[in-house]
Amino acid sequence: MRPTETEIEEMEPIALFDTNKAIELEPKVGHGNQSLMITLKAKLHNMKRACEGQLIQFGVIEKSDTIRVYQVWPGKNVFFLHGRLICGPNPRGLMFTATSIVLSSWIFARYVVKDMPHHHSALIVTFSLVFTFVVLVNLIQVSTTDPGIIPRNNNDQETLELEKAGTSDGTRSKKATINGVEVKLKYCRVCKIFRPPRSSHCAICDNCVERYDHHCPWVGQCIGLRNCRSYMALVISGLIFFVYIFAFSCWILHRKNVHGFIGMVKTCPETLALTALAFNAIGFLGALAIYHVYLIAINQTAYENFRQRYVGSKNPYDRGILNNFKDAFFAAVPLPRVDFRAEVVNCDT
Repeated sequence: MRPTETEIEEMEPIALFDTNKAIELEPKVGHGNQSLMITLKAKLHNMKRACEGQLIQFGVIEKSDTIRVYQVWPGKNVFFLHGRLICGPNPRGLMFTATSIVLSSWIFARYVVKDMPHHHSALIVTFSLVFTFVVLVNLIQVSTTDPGIIPRNNNDQETLELEKAGTSDGTRSKKATINGVEVKLKYCRVCKIFRPPRSSHCAICDNCVERYDHHCPWVGQCIGLRNCRSYMALVISGLIFFVYIFAFSCWILHRKNVHGFIGMVKTCPETLALTALAFNAIGFLGALAIYHVYLIAINQTAYENFRQRYVGSKNPYDRGILNNFKDAFFAAVPLPRVDFRAEVVNCDT
């Protein structure tokens, strides 16, 4: 039975964002990470409200009292634009990554390029801005895309039957055959489902994710079936971006012909700092790219590899290097299994 308009107005707002009042009521223990998290939540909430207010004002989205799935979703995700964008619950890693990219691009354009020959500087800055744009687009895409969240089971009778199901030793699991290899389907007590093969429950986002790879703290989002390609694009484009600014920063340091570390600190501290940042980013992203290219070649997820899932047994998903790369980069991305924009028909479930 759907609530009337009067009942909807009287209902306590249901949203995955904390309200300002709720944020103020959170326990403020100490002045460290918890206080910082409270501040970030408040700013994120205010930013979300301001953006949605402007979009409603200009007619981009509609203001509606309809209760939608994203408003009552039990996971810990944060939704924007009325469920059109879905992010992880912790924005700190995403904000740090975005700030590092934008700050690196700004330092490069402001301090490094000014020491270059004038006839080359405009072209070099243009390419750096293009790389920055590509990296930011990939970052936004991977951090706001549904990674492959699996619907929960809200049928109490079906849940009871599933919980009674199991093997003779009482464990809640089923077996399925994939390409001639028997795999185990585990039961998730939170989502109340038998998870599909290669799926896992993310404790941070509180969702079961299809073809779960890992939860990336640097983008604040799970990496799964639907955004793993965007994640690889982010890693590779980020690596190219930092290699580009590192190469030109080193060239400028060489052109200045400054002897010694102290001399470089006094003459061009911004270029030196950017070179150090880019060097560390190249090492991190390079290792990440090599690792994930290796995983694609053997058709494993990071979660499976970490758990040594196929040590001593055949990987039923390995179709050979060429086919594995073809599947990873050219296979169609499936539609989301949860429509977070759908109306909630029965508010009691």
